[in-house]
Amino acid sequence: IMNYKIPETMRYATIRKIDISNGPYIGVSLFLQGCLFHCKNCFNQVAWPLDGGKEFTEKEKKEFFELIEGVKRVSILGGEPLLQATELSELLKEIKETWPEKEIWLWTGFYISELTEEQMKVINLCDYIVDGRYIDELKDRKLRFRGSSNQTIWHNINGELVKSKYNDERLD
Repeated sequence: IMNYKIPETMRYATIRKIDISNGPYIGVSLFLQGCLFHCKNCFNQVAWPLDGGKEFTEKEKKEFFELIEGVKRVSILGGEPLLQATELSELLKEIKETWPEKEIWLWTGFYISELTEEQMKVINLCDYIVDGRYIDELKDRKLRFRGSSNQTIWHNINGELVKSKYNDERLD
């Protein structure tokens, strides 16, 4: 799975300006482009092609930063965001330097145990990480912030990943 060709510039599928479903409170969500997992009944198949979507240029970054300025949470989804770990790491570093209090959520189809050193740099910049591929047979609509029961929400507390209390919350 690691022999893919990454585009030169980070690519994204869409930016959701007002997002209430991918983490607590109102946030802004950035859906990165490209995924190799192709989970059955994925909710975002449009984000699969590595060369699809649009380039995340300086112009997009400036607009993105204007959007996130007024919210408490930034969510990074895909596609598979960690396929673009180097570029994403730079973006998250800049967000954390500008707004240290901003909560960063990231969804990845990788399990934490599968990650490279480069991908772990991204994880270390996030406050909450949801890991694991979406498995349609394990779908549970009552789960909070994830689609299937094999996925885990991790809370990054000073560099240590602990299972989040959100794992135990159920939707009615």
